[in-house]
Amino acid sequence: METGQIRLNKVTGEWVIYAPSRRKRPQDFQQSNQALSSDNHSQKNCPFCLQIYKESEKILLEIKDYQQDLWQTKVVANKFPALNFHENPQRNLEGIYMSLSGYGHHEVVIESPDHYQTIATLSIPEIEAIIETYHQRYLKLMKDKEIMMVIIFRNHGKGAGASLRHPHSQIIASNIVPSHRRIQEAEAQRYFDHWGRCVYCDILEFELNEKIRVILENNLFVSFVPYAAEFPCEIWIMPKEHQADFGSITAEEKTAFATILKDSLSRLYYKLNNPDYNYVINTAARYKAEEPQLHWYCQIRPRLTTPAGFELGSGISINPSIPEVDAAFLRE
Repeated sequence: METGQIRLNKVTGEWVIYAPSRRKRPQDFQQSNQALSSDNHSQKNCPFCLQIYKESEKILLEIKDYQQDLWQTKVVANKFPALNFHENPQRNLEGIYMSLSGYGHHEVVIESPDHYQTIATLSIPEIEAIIETYHQRYLKLMKDKEIMMVIIFRNHGKGAGASLRHPHSQIIASNIVPSHRRIQEAEAQRYFDHWGRCVYCDILEFELNEKIRVILENNLFVSFVPYAAEFPCEIWIMPKEHQADFGSITAEEKTAFATILKDSLSRLYYKLNNPDYNYVINTAARYKAEEPQLHWYCQIRPRLTTPAGFELGSGISINPSIPEVDAAFLRE
């Protein structure tokens, strides 16, 4: 299997991506206790600092800081993509099994020229540039009619899957929607059909009234620990106005989102000593952007615990911390 492939698990209904190109990454499966500050992740070996992409790869988007005559963010194709737009987006049958070619887009958002920064330490205008970059690439990728879903995510720290120290996010656009997302959509649809309201809007209203799980808010966004958080200090950042699609975010909302994202991540950075974390922007799949029951949000999950056998066997999370206690700790 030389090219990428996506296979359907007939037992779970979930898709599995096979990306042979990622085998070329150095030390992919090496077991090591070295931190991201090791020589393997130092500035002198960083491809983003060396600007290898500038010379050898097409820059898909660049946002400049005209006051300092520098670039703020750059977007390039991932050199080791999980999905590739050169593949043919077709479904295939292999006996009882179904597969697809590994069609899609995989991009890297280089968030800053400074190798040692992170979102918690960047300025609000710098984070606004990152949000603007997300938005522009999201809209561009959704113009590909084969794409059903765009996932914007950030891996921070080795324990969260980051292979480079330099601040960066990733964007993957695929022509499939995973079953767990469809399950969430179905739950939201059932709630709307029963109550005639968006479940996420009701969650927001309740949390703002209760206040015990809210960390902070501004005029347009709320940051809170969800009632049934699966991880210690898990944070959701949600727009107060009903929006199913991240693509509909306005300029004013970008500023408000950048502000609350920085504040939320800064609390993790300073209170938990810069923990590893993942965040993802959960947004509507294609054809769902105008649905009244869906609501986009940013989900931040610190890597403070490791799922073990029970979690893997049952699919049920064990969270050793209480959401209300986590919220009070982060709110202080």
